[in-house]
Amino acid sequence: MSDDPRDDDATTRDLPGPDLDDDGDEGFEDPLIAEPPHPINWNLLNADDAEVEWLELNRWVDWLRHTYGLPAAVIPPAWYTHPELLWELSALHLHWLCAYDPEQNGSVPLGWHRDFVDARQRLREWIAASGTKLDHDRPTRQTVWPGEEPADPIEDVPIIDRDAEFVEFVMADVQARRDAEEAFYRTLDPDTGELS
Repeated sequence: MSDDPRDDDATTRDLPGPDLDDDGDEGFEDPLIAEPPHPINWNLLNADDAEVEWLELNRWVDWLRHTYGLPAAVIPPAWYTHPELLWELSALHLHWLCAYDPEQNGSVPLGWHRDFVDARQRLREWIAASGTKLDHDRPTRQTVWPGEEPADPIEDVPIIDRDAEFVEFVMADVQARRDAEEAFYRTLDPDTGELS
């Protein structure tokens, strides 16, 4: 046993691990993103940044649900398929990163916990509206405005292997972003830099 009192500190011992593939490692000392916390605009991320942000957020959400014992009614397994849950959890993650920054005032974590109560209520409302559950998911229902095409029928999809499905989802998202980037650059004139 070490003489360092930090080795017995529950706050450092219970934080999420840096290695997603290492079962049982619960440390959070080595984030995937080596930069200061900043808001994430998921609409503007390039393919490489999106992959890093997805993995970082997924790791933190997993830590959050285990640390606070959150049920699927607050964080369902397929949260990543629902933009409303993605944006809420991403904002909550940023808030947590800032609240627990070593340069922060000591009372800020209490503010994060107050805001966490509100966020849990919003998450519950969105999850109830979308119908996503522990063992199945479905797209969030969309209201069709007059003149728009009718929405596709909503069907439940079983969740068989959540981690494998998450990886597949992220790979598809990253590839779609990469394809969009390549299509954009193909329209640039290499001599002038203008769109053709």
